[in-house]
Order: sequence, then structure tokens, then C-alpha cells
Amino acid sequence: MSSPLEMRGVVRTFQSGQGELTILRGVDLTLKAGEIVALVAPSGTGKSTLLHLAGVLEKPNAGKVMIDGQDCAAMNDAERTGIRRDLIGFVYQSHHLLPEFTALENVVLPQMIKSVSRSDAETRAMTLLTSFGLAGRAKQYPGKLSGGEQQRVAIARALANAPKLLLADEPTGNLDVATAGVVFDELLRMVRDQGVAALVATHNPELAARMDRTVTLREGRIQEL
Repeated sequence: MSSPLEMRGVVRTFQSGQGELTILRGVDLTLKAGEIVALVAPSGTGKSTLLHLAGVLEKPNAGKVMIDGQDCAAMNDAERTGIRRDLIGFVYQSHHLLPEFTALENVVLPQMIKSVSRSDAETRAMTLLTSFGLAGRAKQYPGKLSGGEQQRVAIARALANAPKLLLADEPTGNLDVATAGVVFDELLRMVRDQGVAALVATHNPELAARMDRTVTLREGRIQEL
């Protein structure tokens, strides 16, 4: 079986006033289905760049980024958009919910973009929201939800199209300690239940310790911790 994420020899450089700046110097990283990997690294080491490359938001200067066995570095923009829509879910530190839509509609929309019928999309959205304990909040707008509820909706939205890979950037960073623990419990449960591979960037060592393994970035390369 293909791995949900496989990065081989990935190099990423940028042009700066001082010349070429190399951020990643040959990253190798593989995630298996159902595996949850913590990415723990100081700011400025290339963590966001790595997530952008894994999420097919940027192209590497060299190397391969394989999503479910497909080499995304060689794809055109339309093909890459399809990969992000169909195979990757994103969760950010800020929930980025659309304020003019209800919790239910926020989870329905990505499915309809994938041409799922509205009735089927609503059924799956309610199933996901119910699994997060939000059945009674489905018709509420984001502004009426607590921070923890908003982030649960964001996770449900990320899982709406049954992705192979989930990328989370400090998904509980804006929450208080108690709420962060509850939301993270639910994130782990859903990822494991659905067999999704997850790469979770976090500065929280307690959260990292609860994942399957932890990696970091040193001198532009991945190292296991």
C-alpha cells in the first residue's frame, strides 16, 4: 500500500537579499496510515515550510513529495488543487471557519466542492459533528461557539472529505490547557478511528508524548526524537 505521505530528498530554497537561503536540505519523512507524528522544532527552523510542502501548497526545489503514491512535485496547479481537496485535511491554530455559515455548513462546504450532494454532505457533516459532541450546536454560527467548539468544527471540516493525510499546525495553540486536552483527545480518537496519517506541529511536549513518534528539524533535515 502507498504511504499517505512520503517525502524523499526534499530541498527548499528561497531568494533573500543576501542570496539563496536553504531552509530544507534533503528531508526524508514517511507517514503510515493511522500514524500520528509530532513535529517539534523551534521557530525559524523550517517547520511551516515543511508543512506547506507536505500540503502541496509549495513545490520543492528538489526531491519528491508523494501523497498516496502520487508524485505531486510533477503536477500542474489544477492537479495539485485536486490532491489538496481530495486527499489532505488542514487544521490551523486559528480555526478559520467561515463566519457567515453555521457549523454544519462549514463542514458541508468542502464536500460540495468535491461534488458530493448536499443531502449526503449534510449526513456526513452531522455524523462528524455528533462524534465531537456538537450535534446540538450544528446550527450555530462560529461567533456563538466557544473556542474549543470552533476548533472541533475545524477538525470535522478537515476530515469531511475523508482525507488520507491530516496536517495540523498548533491545533490547540489558542486554547486553554483544559480545553486543549479535550480537543486533542478527540483529534487523536478521530484520526485513529478513520485511519488517517497525521503530522501535527506542536510546541507542547505533553501533547507530543501522546503521539506515535516525534520528529524535529535540525540543519534542514528530519531527525527522530
